[in-house]
Amino acid sequence: MSKERKKSAAQMHEELLAKAIETTVSLNPLVGVSTEDLKAAVKKTVKQTAAQPSKVLRHSKRFAGKVSDILKGTDKYEGRKGDRRFDDPSWEENKLYHKLKQAYFAWEESMDELVDDLDLDGLDERRARFVKEMLTTSMAPTNFLLGNPKALRKAIETRGNSLLKGLKNYAHDLKDNNGMPAQVDKSQFKVGANLATTEGAVVFRNELLELIQYKPRTDRVFRRPLFIIPPQINKFYIYDLTEEKSFFRFCLDQGFQVFAVSWRNPSDAQAHWGMQQYIEAAIEAVDAILAITRSQSINIVGACAGGITASILSSYLKQTGRKVVHSLSLSVCMLSMSSREMELGVFTSPASLQAARIKSRERGILEGAELARVFSWMRPNDLVWNYHINNYLMGEAPPAFDILFWNSDSTNLPAELHCDFLDIYEHNSLETGEMKIDGVTIDLAALDCDKYVTAGLSDHITPWKICYKTTQIVGGNIKFVLSSSGHIQSLVNPPSNNRARYFSNENLPETADEWLEGAEQFSGSWWIDWADWLTVRSGERKAAPKVLGNKRLKPLEDAPGTYVFG
Repeated sequence: MSKERKKSAAQMHEELLAKAIETTVSLNPLVGVSTEDLKAAVKKTVKQTAAQPSKVLRHSKRFAGKVSDILKGTDKYEGRKGDRRFDDPSWEENKLYHKLKQAYFAWEESMDELVDDLDLDGLDERRARFVKEMLTTSMAPTNFLLGNPKALRKAIETRGNSLLKGLKNYAHDLKDNNGMPAQVDKSQFKVGANLATTEGAVVFRNELLELIQYKPRTDRVFRRPLFIIPPQINKFYIYDLTEEKSFFRFCLDQGFQVFAVSWRNPSDAQAHWGMQQYIEAAIEAVDAILAITRSQSINIVGACAGGITASILSSYLKQTGRKVVHSLSLSVCMLSMSSREMELGVFTSPASLQAARIKSRERGILEGAELARVFSWMRPNDLVWNYHINNYLMGEAPPAFDILFWNSDSTNLPAELHCDFLDIYEHNSLETGEMKIDGVTIDLAALDCDKYVTAGLSDHITPWKICYKTTQIVGGNIKFVLSSSGHIQSLVNPPSNNRARYFSNENLPETADEWLEGAEQFSGSWWIDWADWLTVRSGERKAAPKVLGNKRLKPLEDAPGTYVFG
C-alpha cells in the first residue's frame, strides 16, 4: 500500500473517531428515554403507516419502477456524496454491487417519500422520520457479510480468521457489553494510570461528592480559586483525560487554583437524592474551598448538566445573601429548554415524560448503561452499525480512544434528580423563574456575576442556538463564544488542537443568527481566550501553597479519589 493510501486510511480513521465522539450523548441533561420508548415509537409509526395502505402500495409500486430503471442502467440513485459505508472500490467497479447500492438508495428515497405522503404533523412526523432512519440504516447492505465487499474480501484473504475474530468479539459483547457492539478497547486505559493523572488530593468528602484540590504547577497562583462542577452523568475526568487534553492541567499552568467535584455514582439506595441535595452538597464544597484558600469568593465552571447545577448553585447562594460567586463559566449548557430544537423531542410528549418519572421512581435510578444503549440507537449509523461492521464483519478490535473510554464509563442518575431534570425540561422552569430549592426561588435574571458562555456550532445534543438563549436569561456582564466543533470537542478543546476555531462577538442581539452574522472568527482554542478573560477576574497573585488542604481539611487520599471508581 502506498504512503498516500496509508495516509488516507489514517485520516479516515481519525474522521470516524471524530464522528463517534460527537455522537456521544453522555453529557445530555437527560430526558430518560428507554428501550420501551424506542419500541413504542416504532409500533406507533407502523400503526400509522398501516392505516394508509393505499399510500404504502403506491410507493411500493414506485420503488419497483426505480429498481426496474436501475436494472436498465440508470445512474440516478447514487446516494449522498462521501457516504463512507460505500467507499470500497467494488461498489463502483462491480456491476452487481453497484446496482445493489443504487437499489438501497432508491429504497431509502422511497421511504422518505412515503413519510412525506403520510401527512403526519408535529411530533408524529418527527417520530416517523426517526423510525425511518433507524430502519434504513439497519438494512444497509454493508451491515451484512455478503453485502460488504471489504469484509468479504478480508474473510477470503484471512481464510476465515477475520470471521472467527468477529465471532469472538460478538460473544464478548454479548456477555460484557449488554449485547451492543463495543465502541472502545477498554483494556488500553486505566483511571489514575493513564487517565485522570493530574496531581492532587481529596480534601473534602460528603455523601454525594468528593472535592479534589489540584497541586499548583506554577510558583505563584491567583488568589481567587476556581471551582469546576462536572455533569452528574459519566465521570468527572472528561476534564482530565490525557495530559495534553487535560483542562485541569491547562488551568493549573495558567496559575489558577483548581478545585473539582467528583460525584458519587448512586444506587437505588440514593433514589431520594434530588437537585436540593446536590446543591447542599456543593455548598459544603464551596465552604471547604473558601476555608482552604482564605478567599472571600470563587469562580465557577460547569458544563452541560453540570452547568445547570452550577447556575442553580450560584443563584441559590446569591438569593440567600451569600455573594461568593465572582464569575460563572458555562460550556455546552442549556438553561432554556425547547423540545422542538432538541433531538430528544421525538419522545417528549407530556405523557412520555410522566411515564419516565414513574419508571425512574420505580427503579430508584436511571441506569447509565441503559441510557447509553438507547442513545446509541438514536445515532445507529455511527454508534451501532459502524462498530458492528468493524468488530464482527471485519474482526477488528474497536479503537482505543480516551474520550470513547470515558463515554463508556457510565454512571447512574438518582430518580429524584432525574425527575428534577425532567421538570426543568418540561416546564422550562429555569427560564421562567419558577424553580425553587428549599423554598428559595432560583432567579437567574438576578444573577449578576460576570459570565463566559460557550457552545458548539455543530453540537446536536445541546444546540448552540439554545445555549445562546442563556445570554437573554441571565443577568450580569456576559461574553458568548461559539466553538466550531461539536458537543464533546467544544468542551475538550486544548490549545494543541491546530484545527480549533471559535467565533466571538461582544454584542448580544436577541437572536443567535444575528449574533453569528456579526461574529468574528478566530484561530485556536477558546480555552486561551477564556483564560485571558478569567485572569482579570481572579485577583492578585500570591505564593503557591506548599501543601494541599489545611489543618482542618487535611488530604484524605490522592486524586482521582474513590468515588470515580464507583
